[in-house]
Amino acid sequence: MLYHLFEALKDYDIPGGRLMGYITFRAGVALVLSIFVVTYFGRRIINKLQKMQIGEVVRDLGMADQMQKKGTPTMGGMIIILAIMVPCLLVGKLTNIYMILMLISTMWLGTIGFLDDYRKFRFRNKEGLKGKYKIFGQVSLGLIVGVTMYLSPDIVIRENRAVEHPEGEKTEITYEKEDIKSTQTTIPFFKNNNLDYSALTGWMGKHAQTGGWILFILIVIFAVTATSNGANLTDGLDGLATGTSAIIGVALAIMAYLGGHIVYASYLNIMFVPGSAELVVYMAAFIGALIGFLWYNAYPAQVFMGDTGSLMLGGVIAVFAILIHKELLIPILCALFFLEDISVMVQVAYFKLTKKKYGAGRRVFKMTPLHHHFQNAGNESIQAKIKWPSYSMPESRIVIRFWIITILLAALTFATLKIR
Repeated sequence: MLYHLFEALKDYDIPGGRLMGYITFRAGVALVLSIFVVTYFGRRIINKLQKMQIGEVVRDLGMADQMQKKGTPTMGGMIIILAIMVPCLLVGKLTNIYMILMLISTMWLGTIGFLDDYRKFRFRNKEGLKGKYKIFGQVSLGLIVGVTMYLSPDIVIRENRAVEHPEGEKTEITYEKEDIKSTQTTIPFFKNNNLDYSALTGWMGKHAQTGGWILFILIVIFAVTATSNGANLTDGLDGLATGTSAIIGVALAIMAYLGGHIVYASYLNIMFVPGSAELVVYMAAFIGALIGFLWYNAYPAQVFMGDTGSLMLGGVIAVFAILIHKELLIPILCALFFLEDISVMVQVAYFKLTKKKYGAGRRVFKMTPLHHHFQNAGNESIQAKIKWPSYSMPESRIVIRFWIITILLAALTFATLKIR
């Protein structure tokens, strides 16, 4: 709102009014505002949750550290959502289609997570909203984002082309003169780093472009669902999902800024996405909200984000990467989220297979999701294929090591843009 107000008053030459025209300034304001919102409202919301006795329901899995978390206020994801929405509504460009989609995604997934948390509180169990309803909500959002990107005239790219000069001279990166609708995306580790999904549907002949969009929408749905669930599973230790998501957010904010600036995009030889730089404002609020929330969520946590926060975090990370045409970098950048996903799937599949074969189920990991494997010391009753480490790793050590791994994955993600 402030952006549009200053834009309307720009002819009056108000001191400092032109600053609102700079992405970097508004991103800085969004970052500070989001931290302020968490700081000011966070404690009040936590106290309210405690008063309402909205505490975490914990299964007895034989880990003393986990049982100590019982009763800790949950649904703290509302704090994160509030700290994202307020700065974006104040200093964001609300007519920008990218900002609109991010705000819709935040509220959409936040609502699904809230309903899940509410059912856990209402019925005092760990089940919450049925899995099929959560999947339906995630798939629906993926469909909305994918179809909007197909139909909106404001979502376009300007394709980058490498012009080879005689030997000894540098390759020059040029851009097409017109913006186009395209199913192109950035693919890592390849010299010609643009992949057009329609090239994979060439067998459809004259309908190849339509087939490319259908394939793209299916990938969007998968990316949103998998990343949302991965972040949800990662939220099992104090500060784990919060810290890793903030690191990923920093990486994505830089990518959005580079891809939305034609000079920087040219240097990296990536496509230029007009208007996408506005996403930096959103991501600044996202990062600030997580940094502020970490104040309360660091070990020992005073509040948990619950599914209200964790389902939202992974989903908006995926949508953000899709909007800047970097969805194929998600498996690298968000590798920890997917490892959490895969660890659960492997554990369940192996347990069912061995139970059918031997009459008693066996395990690959001592416990899943993956972070609990390192937290569990294991015992003779747990026949796990992977027994390392043989001791219980302190929770804070697991969290910090996962943060470090995420930082390395973010660095690797940037390296893929130049290593071809």
